[in-house]
Amino acid sequence: MSTLIAVVAFVIYVVFYFTYGKTLQTKLLKSHEAPDAPSKRLSDGVDYVPTSKFVLFGHHFASIAGAGPITGPAMAVAWGWLPGLLWIWFGNIFLGAIHDYLALAASVRYDGRSMQVVAQDMIGKKAGKTFGWFIMFLCILVVAAFGDIVAGQFAADGRVFWAFVFFCVAAFIAGFAMYRSKLGLGYGTIIGLVLVGIAFWASGFMPQAWSKDVYFLIIFVYIVLASTLPVNLLLQPRDYLSSYFLYFGLLVGGVAALISFQPLDSIPAFTSFSAKVIAGQPSPFWPTIPLIIACGALSGFHALVASGTSSKQLKEEKDALFVGYGAMLVEGFLSTLVIISIAGFGAAALGDKLLATPALGRFVQSFSKMVSSQLPFLPMSFMTLFAAVWVSTFALTTLDTTNRLGRYIIQEMVEPLKGKSEGLYKFLGNKWVASVIIAFTGIFLARSGGYSFLWPAFSGANQLLASVVMLTVAVWVKRKLNPKYMMAVLIPAIFLWVTVTAALVWYEVVAVPTFFAAGKPTASLITGGIVGGITLVMLILNFVMIAGFLKNIKENKATA
Repeated sequence: MSTLIAVVAFVIYVVFYFTYGKTLQTKLLKSHEAPDAPSKRLSDGVDYVPTSKFVLFGHHFASIAGAGPITGPAMAVAWGWLPGLLWIWFGNIFLGAIHDYLALAASVRYDGRSMQVVAQDMIGKKAGKTFGWFIMFLCILVVAAFGDIVAGQFAADGRVFWAFVFFCVAAFIAGFAMYRSKLGLGYGTIIGLVLVGIAFWASGFMPQAWSKDVYFLIIFVYIVLASTLPVNLLLQPRDYLSSYFLYFGLLVGGVAALISFQPLDSIPAFTSFSAKVIAGQPSPFWPTIPLIIACGALSGFHALVASGTSSKQLKEEKDALFVGYGAMLVEGFLSTLVIISIAGFGAAALGDKLLATPALGRFVQSFSKMVSSQLPFLPMSFMTLFAAVWVSTFALTTLDTTNRLGRYIIQEMVEPLKGKSEGLYKFLGNKWVASVIIAFTGIFLARSGGYSFLWPAFSGANQLLASVVMLTVAVWVKRKLNPKYMMAVLIPAIFLWVTVTAALVWYEVVAVPTFFAAGKPTASLITGGIVGGITLVMLILNFVMIAGFLKNIKENKATA
């Protein structure tokens, strides 16, 4: 069964890339006729930097994936392995890949500006301002959810933290070799990979873990620095080298899954329609599945990455298919491997404690068992460290990219203050101040919040944003490209909007009250109030956006 599922997933993704994806590129976008990309026209050496599509794929994938395509599917197996797998495939093909690709292309056509600018042009000024608040709230929740993941990984195993430290040094040296010396991409890559190997080896000789609070402080400092330094100094080379973690993990995981012929009997194919997944409450698979599986199937955050950093580095618009559409399909395949490893090898790795083990622990142990049992030259001890470093590396990549995106959006949102309150504009628009605002708020929530509470809030806000992005892109397709392709975006967008809106209403009514049960620490109650308030405000803003969308569609029909 494991082999069959891996083969089916691989075939589905390859076929859709070369059929549907290519059709969008040549028939809808006509990217071969596009003018120079903004990375060339607006090159500034900081944010707008023409980049090889292979390097950019690494940055883009590492940024959009984080721990999302791993954590969500690992949590979703509580419903059984089949429901989550079907949602991953359906969402990936009919929602995620289209969303990511067209958001990236739209941003390129708008000079690398954010989706907020696109929404403002397509739906109206009110929608643009609302979109800005959407993005800021999501960035805060991303920092909270992923910050908690990383701090937990570091506190559980000190080797993971030191591997990260040495990895950053390796990325800095590799970045210098690739961009600021005559060595170029090839030799810079070799140097970086050798240093990554040394980082793994050296991490085993370092001191053991500190408290989680220490790591929260370190993460805060790191993401502020990473989000303000020139993109090709640390962010881009670190993400590029991170992509080799992906390639290695997908290679050994894919091969292990293909040759294992393992029955998926660690957990049932289906357990219950309302398994206890969110906040310890019975959670109906529909509509709450988007509160659990985000990045592996669909993610609004991907549009922020696409329009925030990737569109500014895309060398040519035609590369958007490989970077945007391709990365989303690869992410779906990664999530498929997560399901296979847990359902096929979870019992062998964790026994009857499988579902009682936290989501990331399920993946690390099950994936390591799958690979080491099928590929004996990769021992369990090495694979366990690799899997843990893999998760934390991608999560940190999401964190530093998110903080950079949060900085961008705050700087865009304070533009109206220019001329009205020059001092306040300069203060809030300062890149360091804007970075600190997002980082501090997110890390505060991570430090005092509960992971099982934060993740659904992040995931729900994430999917809500995705539905709004798809509705915006649908209008863009109709007005700027080719109206006959509009329904291919609009129909899945409406389905997603209904699903995630219902899910967040459920979250507010059922999950949020559980956070205020007797005996909770004051800090946790504050976090519960803030997170519940953010999701409630986003729900309200969601209806504001929909009202603007419907008004726009009605006015367009009237003037047609």
